[in-house]
Amino acid sequence: MSIFGSMKTAVSGMNAQANRLSTVSDNIANANTTGYKAVSTAFSSLVLPSTSGNYNSGGVQTSVRQSVSEQGDISYTTSSYDLAISGDGFFIVQSPDGTPVLTRAGDFTKDDEGNLVNSAGYTLMGYSYDAGAPAVVVNGFSGLVPINVMQSGLTAIASTTGTFSGNLNSNANVATTGLPSSNPASVTSDTKQMSMVGYDKLGNTVQYDFYFTKTAGATPTTSGTWEVAVFRHADAATGGTSSFPYTPAASALVGSTNLTYDLNGKLDTTTTPGALTITDPVTGGSIAMDLSGFTQLASGFSGTGTPNGQAASPVKSVTIDKDGTVYAKYSDGTSKPVYRVPLATVASPDNMTLMSGNVYSANGQSGVTVTGFPQTNGFGSIQSGALESSNVDLAGELTEMIESQRSYTANSKVFQTGSDIMDVLVNLKR
Repeated sequence: MSIFGSMKTAVSGMNAQANRLSTVSDNIANANTTGYKAVSTAFSSLVLPSTSGNYNSGGVQTSVRQSVSEQGDISYTTSSYDLAISGDGFFIVQSPDGTPVLTRAGDFTKDDEGNLVNSAGYTLMGYSYDAGAPAVVVNGFSGLVPINVMQSGLTAIASTTGTFSGNLNSNANVATTGLPSSNPASVTSDTKQMSMVGYDKLGNTVQYDFYFTKTAGATPTTSGTWEVAVFRHADAATGGTSSFPYTPAASALVGSTNLTYDLNGKLDTTTTPGALTITDPVTGGSIAMDLSGFTQLASGFSGTGTPNGQAASPVKSVTIDKDGTVYAKYSDGTSKPVYRVPLATVASPDNMTLMSGNVYSANGQSGVTVTGFPQTNGFGSIQSGALESSNVDLAGELTEMIESQRSYTANSKVFQTGSDIMDVLVNLKR
């Protein structure tokens, strides 16, 4: 047995306990850091070859383990920009130098430019709706832009599509004269009027009057045919008891189609697809209406319509949904998606590289980054107005601190004993 070997083993033990105290101190210092994941020290033995009757003491080495995949408690706040992830995934954030990294720290606030930035200075990234509903790039960060919640000014969106559904009474009379499509002065009484509001490019509301008139009764293969005629409400007659004739007569009709129903009262799409295009000569806009949701059953007339578009209205607030969609809510009560926040993960989150600012980057041991939207493909959900707390157990850390202190002291005693033995050997010469 080597005295120097035992002293070196003791030094190895003291260094190992010092490393353990380092991780404990880090955990205690970050016990209140949003989204912080505790680290721990793992010990493994170092064994040196020994001969018969002569033992060579080895030592101990340490490695640091991260508990990145362990969920922290979620606490609710008063800020709608605070975000917490419930389940798997990480926010994709961008450092001031433009490098994308991952984090669970969702304590975001609005900076002077309106971007969402957390307390460490990292900017939340997402996909924009400027070119329509975004598609995620599953194996990279291409297409991501900073989430900006400073949606100021007025926004107007012209109506381009819409749906109109309901029921047409199968017991309605068949009209033979005075069809609305001909814009007569006296229209048939066997018709049903419904109206819908759309929007022009400037955000003005435009009301359209829809007239449903039964033009043919049941046949061996059909249960009825209906004419649908559309006029601008602003062009209606202002005198008399009827809106007809709409003016100017030559261009008053802005859209028309026919709907044919099968024997079950459902639209016969082989002859009439149920599509109608409104071409507005005043606004210059075109609206593709889907009427395929109308049925013809023995019940009263009913209808509901949902055109797209938006009136000119200022942004009142910005909210973030569980699926990561960022909505701008307008003062008129409407809302519009402007961004969608994705999440990212790796095969082995506990092996990612930890960086300053409570962020992580993928490496060869963790696996490549996979990106997806919240609540899809195993990703968790985003909770607005909430934060994920640190997963540090203070009671456990204090216990480890005491254990490390005792173990360090015991190793120092071994070193001190070896030193005393060396003094004895040196004094033998005197």
